[in-house]
Amino acid sequence: MALPQAKQDATEARLAALSLPEASGWTKAPREDALARLRAAGLPHARDEYWKFTRPDTLVAAEAPKAAVFESDETEMFDDVERLKIVFRDGVFDADASDDLSLEGVKIDRLAEAGQADIHWAKDLYGVLETNGQTPVARPLATLNTAAATDGVLIHVTGKASKPINLIYHHESEVSDAILHHVIKLDAGAELTVLENGPAAARFNKVIEVDVADTAAFHHVRTQGRDHERRAVTHIFARLGRESAFKSFTMTANGVLTRNECVIELTGDDAIAHVAGACVGDGDFHHDDTVFITHDAENCESRQVFKKVLRNGATGVFQGKILVKAGAQKTDGYQISQSLLLDGDSEFLAKPELEIYADDVACSHGSTSGAIDEEALFYLRARGVPKPIATDLLTLAFLAEAVEEIEDEGLRDGIVERLEGWLVRRRG
Repeated sequence: MALPQAKQDATEARLAALSLPEASGWTKAPREDALARLRAAGLPHARDEYWKFTRPDTLVAAEAPKAAVFESDETEMFDDVERLKIVFRDGVFDADASDDLSLEGVKIDRLAEAGQADIHWAKDLYGVLETNGQTPVARPLATLNTAAATDGVLIHVTGKASKPINLIYHHESEVSDAILHHVIKLDAGAELTVLENGPAAARFNKVIEVDVADTAAFHHVRTQGRDHERRAVTHIFARLGRESAFKSFTMTANGVLTRNECVIELTGDDAIAHVAGACVGDGDFHHDDTVFITHDAENCESRQVFKKVLRNGATGVFQGKILVKAGAQKTDGYQISQSLLLDGDSEFLAKPELEIYADDVACSHGSTSGAIDEEALFYLRARGVPKPIATDLLTLAFLAEAVEEIEDEGLRDGIVERLEGWLVRRRG
């Protein structure tokens, strides 16, 4: 089927505005393949099924819309955590601000440097999980990323990492347009925690491919914000082996447009995949979580827990699917998406889906949207709690189920503390 002219023109205009990295070394083949796939499929359009709730116009435009740099006196997220820091400023690696890329049981390379070699372990993964994740739903902005990513980190974990790796993204230019691609491979029995924070750029396109081998565990906690005008599209593609675990949590505040996609395939028996998110949006704020989890093995568990607090015309979107393939017996799949609307101007759009081809499963999904609990609010106010503080307490209680998905208690407490701080500032 021929690509519509409008899509073809938009795709070529976007590519023409990019300085594509020189395709050499082991990245040459996957980059060229991605470029061919992108030209065949085209960039997303508002009429595409998986973009009907979120207009992709500013994400696919040839030039990034300007985004003012947000000035804040907040301490940087995860500052109190002992971690290995890797810093990018508007998509450019900052060696001076980063730590030495050495960590016991972990090998870290930069894509911009290692990609020029003829041989590298990431050759078997770069663009592979992204390509697999294009079926049955096309994700062309991820394809664009594989073709055009200027840098990223390649992380090979052979044991239990002694401390988390913190990817820090600073935004300093109003016109920055950053494209980063990370590849993470965990060997059998390995364990790693990755932390991410920062607004990254005026417009940000990021892909993370994560291959979790048998009995390995990957933990991921990130915060996005608080630049008011930033735009971002992120993708996580994960493949899980036998008895492995993947747990990811995202907290988002502010931003004109954020779309977080997560595509997970459970390929080994007894694997676990948890994906959760909490966001607080105010005014010109559009936040989209799109998740697709495929069960292709027996006795696996998946959780999708997403909570959004919206006011002053903010919009929240959730598109979540659980696909259970034939033979994936004893699947335990749970999906919940909820919004708390603090006024009548905000809206929450949800599309939960189940597609099941096995007969011995326990799968459920639910989606609700509503106002704050007036009885609970009255109870708190009757005991002398001012309305703004009472509203914040109920907001934190609403978000708690998503935040509880963070396994590390210290990281969980840090997220709650930051949420409390954001809510206090919003009251001011």
